[in-house]
Amino acid sequence: MTTDSQALRLIRVVQELSMAKDVDRVVEIVRSAARELTGADGATFVLRDGQQCFYRDEDAISPLWKGQRFPLTSCISGWVMLNRCATVIPDIYADSRIPHEVYRPTFVKSLVMVPIRTLEPIGAIGTYWAQPYQACDGQVELLQALADSTSVALENIQVYAELEQRVDERTGQLAEANRRLQDEVRERQLAEQAVRQLSLTDELTGLYNRRGFRLLAERELRAARRRKGRCLLLYADLDDLKPVNDRFGHDAGDRLIKAAADLLKAQFRVTDVIARLGGDEFVVLASDYSDSEEVLRRLEQALRGREGGAGQRLSMSMGISESSLNPDEGLDSLLVQADAAMYANKCARRALRAVS
Repeated sequence: MTTDSQALRLIRVVQELSMAKDVDRVVEIVRSAARELTGADGATFVLRDGQQCFYRDEDAISPLWKGQRFPLTSCISGWVMLNRCATVIPDIYADSRIPHEVYRPTFVKSLVMVPIRTLEPIGAIGTYWAQPYQACDGQVELLQALADSTSVALENIQVYAELEQRVDERTGQLAEANRRLQDEVRERQLAEQAVRQLSLTDELTGLYNRRGFRLLAERELRAARRRKGRCLLLYADLDDLKPVNDRFGHDAGDRLIKAAADLLKAQFRVTDVIARLGGDEFVVLASDYSDSEEVLRRLEQALRGREGGAGQRLSMSMGISESSLNPDEGLDSLLVQADAAMYANKCARRALRAVS
């Protein structure tokens, strides 16, 4: 290999090392490049592992020491790292630094060993010949240039790994922050839903309150008109709530109110809008009922013999209005009609009681 071709080969190796993303790739590039650049019969890639030399990989005509570890003080690669300089050994059996018993099973007769990084060596690159061989200065310089490039590549990999770790840690931190934020948003949404529910719900009965009724009833009326359906609106008023409060106390009155709410919930569907407007007034907007009189009869039958607590019979005056397909007819109009019907029924019942 000519000097020019060696230089070109070294440039390609440096470029390959600059793109290496892990140690395995660096080792793969260096082990073959070291042998090719020097024309050696074998090459090893050695890393320092504490006080030992770890022969990480090799490219040779026959096995050397791949995967083995030797003490720094009893290995030529360790000597190179400890002394921070390259060494050329034409005859390994004439050099006292060589552990001859380790080399005898191998083909090695001559070698060149250079440190990877001279300031604080982290490894070494060795090249070996099967016959006695005197490496020239140019070969040693090429091998040292390869080792220097290897040092830069390994440092880049370390930096790259640290950056990746920081990115992973930062990504994890952002993911955790995002999770906490989502949890906070979810908790806030649940809290808002709870507040909204409270703002729409009557605390005593669990039915909708006046605000909740108007919101949902208006929406149901619009939906019914779109599907060409009709709604009925029931207006109900508890009878004799004041006397119960006066005689038995407000707890008894509350039990009577709850009993009325339970009866309405039992008689209407879950899709119907049932509400307590306040005091002893209840209202229901129900969709797709064909016979309002049948609804009243069913409610009157359910009221018969029903107690509301404190030995008081549950009694309610009721009136019904029915929606039309007229878009100008709103909820207020239905409420007025149903309230009027309820009041008329209440007056009729009072008159009946007075006669009897």
